[in-house]
Amino acid sequence: MSRRDYEDDPSAPAANSLVPAASVVVVDDSGRILLQRRRDNNMWALPGGVMQIGESLPGCAVRETREETGIDVEIVGIVGTYTNPGHVFAYDDGEVRQEFSICFLARPVGGKLAVSEESTDVCWFSPGEISVLRMVPSIRKRVDDWRNGDMPAIR
Repeated sequence: MSRRDYEDDPSAPAANSLVPAASVVVVDDSGRILLQRRRDNNMWALPGGVMQIGESLPGCAVRETREETGIDVEIVGIVGTYTNPGHVFAYDDGEVRQEFSICFLARPVGGKLAVSEESTDVCWFSPGEISVLRMVPSIRKRVDDWRNGDMPAIR
């Protein structure tokens, strides 16, 4: 299913759902960050996704990171909360989801890099390499908050 991101865009459709989600800044012992290139928009992004019934939001972050990147993680902090009502995702099935995401900080504890059905590439990047990577503004904001040490934050 494809989606289109709108951020503070007056032409955006009105939201019709609100779903808890997690994203994850995974940092290894060398200070590199784990990113995936999304299949749906060809941009670099943090691992993450929607919380399922029966799991916690940190559990969602761990599961989504494993599913999307092959890496097992341990949550060690929170980068911030992101709930901009002007940021919506419009899906081709008619759902228009308002953003509601907690971005966690994690460290890798196992696993092996692997692409998923949602990604075309999964790579580790040094902080200096990520400035030139194409990302949607909401993901760039989370990465910049981590890089600038602006955490925890309420957004």
